[in-house]
Amino acid sequence: MAVKPRVLKAALGLMAVCLAAYIVGPPLYWHLMEGLASASASASCPLCNCDCDSVPLLSIPQGLNNASFADCAKHDPDVSEDTQKNFAELLSEELKLREAEALEHQQRADMALLEAKKVTSQYQKEADKCNSGMETCEEAREKSEAALSAQRQMTAVWEQRARQRGWREGNARSQS
Repeated sequence: MAVKPRVLKAALGLMAVCLAAYIVGPPLYWHLMEGLASASASASCPLCNCDCDSVPLLSIPQGLNNASFADCAKHDPDVSEDTQKNFAELLSEELKLREAEALEHQQRADMALLEAKKVTSQYQKEADKCNSGMETCEEAREKSEAALSAQRQMTAVWEQRARQRGWREGNARSQS
């Protein structure tokens, strides 16, 4: 039983739409809900009046809560100056710690580099020894090839003289 192409395309299209809705749906839903919630909250909440200089500390209006009172304390120049000094000290300590840490990392990196240079030097010496040995072996091989070639030539000359005097290979074996 063959499946019709139209039915197959429709099923695949429906699956694609469902998959897209499954992936995009929840974030879109929460985004819309947050937009509606913030719009309704901003319409129901009046603007806060926090003029700290005009409001004496003893007569706090009922509309102010602890958060808005803390906001008023932020504008106090004495508190702000102390906070800035503490913040500057903390930043200074943090910078010193990071500088010490960076110096330690740099020292470790320098030690690792020195060790790598030592190992590289050792390997270079070993490679030089190996190359020297290879050159010696190559020279010895060339000398032995030359000696072998000379010996073959000498053997050929003596064999030619022996043949001229009547020597045959079979004769030498029977005489031994």
